[in-house]
Amino acid sequence: MDKFFASFANATARAAGSPIAFLICVALVVAWAAAGPFFHFSENWQLTINTGTTIVTFLMVFLIQNTQNRDGAALQTKLDELIRSSNAGDEFMGIEKLTDKELAELHEKCEAAAKRSHAALDRTRSERARRGHRGAPQEGAQPTESKA
Repeated sequence: MDKFFASFANATARAAGSPIAFLICVALVVAWAAAGPFFHFSENWQLTINTGTTIVTFLMVFLIQNTQNRDGAALQTKLDELIRSSNAGDEFMGIEKLTDKELAELHEKCEAAAKRSHAALDRTRSERARRGHRGAPQEGAQPTESKA
C-alpha cells in the first residue's frame, strides 16, 4: 500500500505541476465564467466552482505533503551520508530532529566557527601581503569578490 501511494502521489504531484494541468484549470475557470450568464450567475453556478476547487485543494494538500515528506527524508538521508563519510562533525547528523532551541545553539556554534575561519584567513592574507607574495592583496586593499 505504501509503495502504491508513494508512486501515485509522485505521479499526481508531477501531473498537477505540469503546464498542461495549469492550462486545463484555466480553461475550466474560463468555461465556468462563460457559463455564468447562461445560469444567471446563480448560487448553484457559484457553488459549482467553490465545491470543485475545495475538493481538489483538500486532496492535493495531502498528496503534496506526502511528496514533501519523502523528499525531505531523502535529502536528510543524503546529507547524513555525506556528513558520515566526510570530516564534518557527526553532531550534524539527524539535526532535523532537534528542538528550535537546540538548532539555534548549533547555528551559533557554526557562526562562531565561521568567524574564526574568516579571522584565520584574514591573518593569512595579511601575512602573505607582508611577505610580498604574488597574488596577495596589497596593504590596505580590499579583497574583491568575483562576479559569477
